[in-house]
Amino acid sequence: MGAEQETRHRKGRFVPWTLLAMWVVVLALAFPFAGKLGGAEQNRAVDYLPSSADSTQVAKIQEALPGGEATDLVVVYHRDGGLTDADRSTAQTQIDEVAAAHKLTAVPEPVPSEDGETLMYPVSTTEPGQDDELRNALVEDVRASVEGGDGLSADVGGPGGLQADMSEVFASLDGPLLYTTVAVVAVLLILIYRSPVLWLVPLFTAGAANFLAMAVTYGLHEWFGLTVTGQSSGVLSILVFGAGTDYALLIVSRYREELRRIERPYDAMVAALRGCGPAVLASSGTVAAGLLCLLAADLNSSRGMGPQGTVGVLSALVAMMTLLPALLVLLGRRVFWPLVPAFGSEVRQRRSVFAAMGSSAGRRPLTVLATGAVLLGALALGTLNLTGSLKQEDNFTDRPESIAAGETLAGAFPERGAQPIEVVVPAARADRALAKVRGTQGVAAAEPGRTADGWSEITVFAEAPPESAGEIATIEALREELDGGYVGGPSAQQIDLQDTNSRDRWVVVPLVLVSVLLILIGLLRSLVAPLILVGAVVAVWAAALGIGGLVFEPVFGFAGTDPGLPLLTFVFLVALGVDYGIFLMHRMREESLSGLEPAPAALKALSSTGAVIASAGLVLAATFSVLTNMPLVMLVEMGFVIAVGVLLDTFLVRTYLVTSASVALGRKVWWPGPLSKAPAAAPAAEREPVGVA
Repeated sequence: MGAEQETRHRKGRFVPWTLLAMWVVVLALAFPFAGKLGGAEQNRAVDYLPSSADSTQVAKIQEALPGGEATDLVVVYHRDGGLTDADRSTAQTQIDEVAAAHKLTAVPEPVPSEDGETLMYPVSTTEPGQDDELRNALVEDVRASVEGGDGLSADVGGPGGLQADMSEVFASLDGPLLYTTVAVVAVLLILIYRSPVLWLVPLFTAGAANFLAMAVTYGLHEWFGLTVTGQSSGVLSILVFGAGTDYALLIVSRYREELRRIERPYDAMVAALRGCGPAVLASSGTVAAGLLCLLAADLNSSRGMGPQGTVGVLSALVAMMTLLPALLVLLGRRVFWPLVPAFGSEVRQRRSVFAAMGSSAGRRPLTVLATGAVLLGALALGTLNLTGSLKQEDNFTDRPESIAAGETLAGAFPERGAQPIEVVVPAARADRALAKVRGTQGVAAAEPGRTADGWSEITVFAEAPPESAGEIATIEALREELDGGYVGGPSAQQIDLQDTNSRDRWVVVPLVLVSVLLILIGLLRSLVAPLILVGAVVAVWAAALGIGGLVFEPVFGFAGTDPGLPLLTFVFLVALGVDYGIFLMHRMREESLSGLEPAPAALKALSSTGAVIASAGLVLAATFSVLTNMPLVMLVEMGFVIAVGVLLDTFLVRTYLVTSASVALGRKVWWPGPLSKAPAAAPAAEREPVGVA
């Protein structure tokens, strides 16, 4: 054995074990922090908002008032046909128990409905302050003290009850979401690899990457104040498993190919990483760049999701480029059993489905391109059917107690809203402001509250139901009338969320497009090819959102659309969709550099990468579709649009539209790079071993 062979042999034994040992250390260090991520979540609407929003200013000022931020509850008793004297006595006894057990800001007074069927007790306390766990415990304790029975219903709602129910739903997501994602990925990997062992390796690696991503995210929260929400935590795991499995499919595919021509697994893995590594690095870098554009968002939840998603993608990249190769090399060829790629064997040639698809696109490229464009455009028209912004009470797929209480109140007190509007004004102008508030059109009642540090609190009830057009008009009128004051509360927070999301779309969307386009231009050394890829993913996003508009209300029965849906789905679909374009275009460029004309190069690239891209697309779509089983409408809508978009991108855009556009444009697809002018193969120095097998 020569010196060079001996060196490679030692590396083949030393490097994989070293990488495996490093990961054991990394996961051991991450263990204390990964489990704390759930406790770092902030799921109140006001936590999502920027500090400049009126609602945020109200919350900050209320924190400085005596007792701190208040938790407002509404206890609702109801009996069809009318409450009895015994019902009223029971209600008062239970409310007295609540008042004795907790420090309330005022003694709850009963408010009967005109029809005598409903009795409402407003309950307010500063006892929990900003502590979400204390607030949830308070709501649970009040609900335990308030009981109906024998035809009498007793529900605890109000802003505090609604927030407690939302927190409970988010807390219940972590386990089921992760387990379902793992199960979906496992089933797909078994079907793709047809091996009883191989599927475990990328699944285990993705799990390690998810563990690392959770620990790093918690560190960013603690050290830099990164906003972590239940939504972003759920998306983190899905992104790690989806993107990580995609990278694994590409690496394993190339490794299997290299094992047929290289005897030693270590050398075969080195060759595989050299071949597909640049494409994997480029695709993950593009996703990271797109997600980091969310840092320009004003909305804390969106801005926090950018770094969190980037951490997830980079964790998946690092794991798949280090831990996965180490495990595969240590396990050797036997990991592929029963379809072991023997050294020196040839791949059995079979007619590729994607070769057939490419041929159909190649015969009539303009017809295919026009048909696909019309289809995507028609689907995009479905966005016109998207309903208005989703109300807080409509965000649950299963009706919790707070929603039941709100529905009862809406029917029993049609003359006034059951959800308070919180107003804070300079204390020096408090009396004048109170009179102005009471005289504002749409205000049913207004009562003065606490005063401290130069600010006074006013609790306002609108005539219209919560988050209705009438209440929105009342809130806007109050903001116009009150000079130097702030208007907040749950409904005002939803208005601020919509306004901030609208602003963020105008800022973040152009940033994503420009950053992704610049990366593609540098990567493909062309202007036309990147424009095709970016235009394609934008069309996919519009079509997927349009399909959502066609099914959300008519099929799923959703009463609105989450205000952040367009922005977040755009960022994810553009960043993830360009991934597959990079894999295809890289291979197309490699074939062009080897001397093929544009049309044959495009068809060969599709034939070579089609199966892997299709598998990766199915895995990514399946992981995001897990969100459609969650109990929150905003997660269902997000998962649906991204899953549908990935499928459209994989099986329509990549297979037909990008291929047909490349065939129709010929060498112009590489304009203004050297390939757009060269009549034959480029010089050998330009031939880069990039692309994906």
